[in-house]
Amino acid sequence: MPMTVVILPEGYKPSENEEYMNPNQLEYFRRKLIDWKESLLKESEETIDNLKEENLAVPDMNDRASAETDRSFELRTRDRMRKLIYKINEALARIDDGSYGYCEETGEPIGLGRLEARPIATLSIEAQERHERLEKTKSDDADDLDGRE
Repeated sequence: MPMTVVILPEGYKPSENEEYMNPNQLEYFRRKLIDWKESLLKESEETIDNLKEENLAVPDMNDRASAETDRSFELRTRDRMRKLIYKINEALARIDDGSYGYCEETGEPIGLGRLEARPIATLSIEAQERHERLEKTKSDDADDLDGRE
């Protein structure tokens, strides 16, 4: 199916007064996701450059430990970015397949406010809260089994 080109009005922001996930809203979120992804990729390139420039052959033990800690932090940050880029790509695919903006659990709209704050969201606030309560219950149960109360 050929993609329709959507030209957004300057300064466009999605509104509750318009049809949910209309072409303008979808294009708005597509651009938001692409901009975010490009920003993350640029940061990732900077991280790689920093790691290449670092010299871990520092004679002072404290300086070496500090440099290794910094390197470890940068690698963890890069891994988080990689996972986030994956989620952004998934969100872009949902825009293409027409499922973006709807809870993957209930099919209900996720809501513009939540998508504005977290454009990769896949669950409505209610479904997310249910998941978090369930995770907390599992965690509490595991703690009880370990003898920690």
